[in-house]
Amino acid sequence: MKKILLSVAVLGFSLSTYAQQENLSNSTKPVQVSDDPPVDGYVAKTDIENRKVVPYATVRQTDVAFSKRVWREIDLREKLNQAFASPKSRLMDVIVKAIQAGELTAYDPTPTENDPNGDSFKNVLPPDQVMARLGGDSVLVEEYNENNEVINSHYESRAFSGENVVKFRIKEDWIFDKQRSVFEPRIVGIAPLITPNIPGMDSNLGLPVNSDGGGEGAIGTDPFDPFAVPAQNENVETQDTPSDIPLPVDDGALTIAVDPTPAFWIYFPEARHVFVNKEVMNRHNDATGLSYDDVFIKRLFSSYIVKQSNTDDLRIKDYIRDDLDRLFESERIKKTLMDYEQDLWSY
Repeated sequence: MKKILLSVAVLGFSLSTYAQQENLSNSTKPVQVSDDPPVDGYVAKTDIENRKVVPYATVRQTDVAFSKRVWREIDLREKLNQAFASPKSRLMDVIVKAIQAGELTAYDPTPTENDPNGDSFKNVLPPDQVMARLGGDSVLVEEYNENNEVINSHYESRAFSGENVVKFRIKEDWIFDKQRSVFEPRIVGIAPLITPNIPGMDSNLGLPVNSDGGGEGAIGTDPFDPFAVPAQNENVETQDTPSDIPLPVDDGALTIAVDPTPAFWIYFPEARHVFVNKEVMNRHNDATGLSYDDVFIKRLFSSYIVKQSNTDDLRIKDYIRDDLDRLFESERIKKTLMDYEQDLWSY
């Protein structure tokens, strides 16, 4: 009797093993038993797809003993932030696809009467206007004949590529919860930064352009250009200009520095439900299993502060001109926040 039971057990184990051989990814001749494609690798990464957002701890208004709002910028060209620009899982592509699919709501960053700063999530931006701001909606295509004459034209949809977006702006609140004795940041919104097209510029990067009055789009030739610089003759001296003050030398080139502006804002608590299922690529280890939600919650990125809440609503660049001094001011604000937490405790 024992031999019969043992034989049945061995036979059942062999059948189950044989049935599993068809689906193993290391099989030399896999048998396709279903319409699903084979696994790309030896492990199916299903944990990212099935993850759910871990909610924040509840904070009551009466428990907030300290709060400070700061605005940061993430530069994807920094080494620590290169994972955000990976072609396999680019952050900008994740956001745009979610907006087009209706999973995320984009908000207009234009200052209005009910939203003076444009970042309070008051005005919804439709998906078609989002793509128009990013330059990925449509393009005019002209058809020519053998004589190089235009015979027809039509619009074709143009695929958007997020590789042109190299900066993101983050709005966050630093909160000290006296009930839990925790001082933590909570991100409120994220905005991709784009450089607007300005008439008279050769590119979006603020490259030198011709300002001698010649050529199409030259600076100083368009009276409707808000950035036009009036032509000045350095050989003419007026009574209002003292002769002992050197006049600026016109070297024939003018560099226009246009700051990147938010294309739209997304509400981070809403975006977490999208980010939690999007894996972030790691150049050291493919098995980290980190999602974009993990990266933002765990603060696995490099950034610098561009503004903190103040009575005059000033940005750092409004009262500091030098770029290096702005970074020093950003680090000073960071240290002020850290010192507040350290001063709460006695060691």
